[in-house]
Amino acid sequence: MKVFDNLKALKTDYRHCALTIGKYDGMHLGHQQILQRLKAVAAELNLPSLVILSEPQPEEFFVGENAPGRLLSFADKLKFLESIGIDIVYKMTFDLGLSQLSAKDFINEVLCQGLGVKALIVGDDFRFGKDRLGDFSLLQEQGDQYGFIVEAAKEYLKDGVRVSSTLLREKLKSGDCEAANVLLNRPYYLSGEVIKGQQLGRELGYPTANIKTSIKKLALEGVFAVTAELREHSIKGVASVGYKPTIEGEHGLTIEVFLLDFDEDIYGETLTLHFHKKIRDQEKFSDLEELKSSIANDVEQVKQFFSTQNLLKANVLNGDKHRLSHAS
Repeated sequence: MKVFDNLKALKTDYRHCALTIGKYDGMHLGHQQILQRLKAVAAELNLPSLVILSEPQPEEFFVGENAPGRLLSFADKLKFLESIGIDIVYKMTFDLGLSQLSAKDFINEVLCQGLGVKALIVGDDFRFGKDRLGDFSLLQEQGDQYGFIVEAAKEYLKDGVRVSSTLLREKLKSGDCEAANVLLNRPYYLSGEVIKGQQLGRELGYPTANIKTSIKKLALEGVFAVTAELREHSIKGVASVGYKPTIEGEHGLTIEVFLLDFDEDIYGETLTLHFHKKIRDQEKFSDLEELKSSIANDVEQVKQFFSTQNLLKANVLNGDKHRLSHAS
């Protein structure tokens, strides 16, 4: 997969494309449906599939810290798109100039002249351009004029409810990782570089890996049972996501994980955390001994969770073997 942040460079390599545009925050089942349809249309037209991602996301540009918590960093979006076989990503800088571009000018300058669009897949509620005046009907009208196909993506329903980033964000905020992961068809994840922290965890007997992310505000907070992806290995762990309520003077977003049965130097490496279950909310402790006791309890809960999960998997496998033996 190729990533561009310059239209001229992109157009030099690719004259035409089939594309979709959106925040794609979360890459949930609804997004996945659109992306799979994009790939199918691109294959039918013998064109590369292209996804336009805005950075920052429009809400982040307009309202800053008051924007909803982010679900995925740009790097994690790229990781997902590459994993499903998207050909090209155009990283479109959302700035004052873009925010003031009219809907028709956006179609002409970006989609047609810049990207050579031949097919466009978007939701029928997609809005764009200055003051969000552009809509699906305008895209259809301009598509007829400029010679590109416009297709409305179908909404994805799960148990009769529309799957959306807003719904996913609500599930994560409430701590319902299991429900969130159903909307994703995979565990929710985030990744970042392992950096040095205050090493308080090491002093307490629970050394943690501190994760640096470009995200300023996440959709979830608390202590979680996770699996950490490292060098193609999966390691069980306890992750804390929040704002360091125990340590005075610490207010920035902090992501740290204690990896079970693991003791290696991984500074500078990339760690991806997959969230399976929320253990508890963030708390402010009266002293370090109380914090240490709570961490010990978190570790035991996480071990119990994974032990139960392994037992459930074993029962399922045994059930499958039993059914197969009877079928034969």
